[in-house]
Amino acid sequence: MSELADPTAPLTASGNLRRREFVSTIAEGGAVAAAVLAVGVLGLVIYGVISRGASALSIGFLTKNLPTPLTAPGGGIGNALLGTALLALAATVIAAPVAVLTALYLVEYAGPRQARVIRLVLDLMYGLPSIIVAVFIYGLIVLGHGESGIAAALALSIVMAPLIARSTQAMLLLVPQAMREASDALGVSRWRSIVGVVLPAVSGGIVTGTILAVARAAGETAPVLLLSKVFDPTKTTLDLFGQVIPNVPVLIFTLSEEANPIGFTRAWGAAFVLLVVILLANIGARVLLARSRAKMGT
Repeated sequence: MSELADPTAPLTASGNLRRREFVSTIAEGGAVAAAVLAVGVLGLVIYGVISRGASALSIGFLTKNLPTPLTAPGGGIGNALLGTALLALAATVIAAPVAVLTALYLVEYAGPRQARVIRLVLDLMYGLPSIIVAVFIYGLIVLGHGESGIAAALALSIVMAPLIARSTQAMLLLVPQAMREASDALGVSRWRSIVGVVLPAVSGGIVTGTILAVARAAGETAPVLLLSKVFDPTKTTLDLFGQVIPNVPVLIFTLSEEANPIGFTRAWGAAFVLLVVILLANIGARVLLARSRAKMGT
């Protein structure tokens, strides 16, 4: 029988210590390089958009429509900004209630088996390319009824729903169980406890997830390009149930296809505006999330 090692003896390095340290250094260096590369690519994209699109910015560019003919100077993307905001609002109205209720069922009511299935479905929906969602809505609604803004909003809501649901679920899991138990001890029914105690505690997280989802949906091109007709950039039409509704992503696509420098400059300017909106939305969402976590003491 071999002797047991003395637990009081000093630790000594094995022969593989140098190899392990080398592998650890390589892994750490690779992780740092990957992070620097990702930040560098983002920086190049932001610099490229700013350098090419900043010259197009003005108050008129944000408030006016493009002139007729499109080769004339001046004008802006005012109607496209209004249309994008309207599409995002309609998609949020559709997606947010469904997503929040899904998260509530996932955390408060579902058993382990149902929870695994729902989480898997949400993860699959989150990774689903938007063009597939657009084709699905095209076959479901557009065929036989025609293109419409509401069809595009419905497709965007499918893109938004899993992000809102997963962020709401993460915040619901942070609610202390003691809050639920205290509500139960007072004889409050389950649904009233959720409405009066749980939801107010995670309202900041729900808003954060919704803002992030809106920022993602605002930049989607495939759904609005496939489900709503290419619009006249010189006119303002905000009928969700009509076939045409202006929006920034399709305007960028349309302007970039023009064979004139003015169109390219306007496309870069619209891209710059969209990039700023998305960046501000993400920063605002992170601030709200930090405040919500601090409020809950996590």
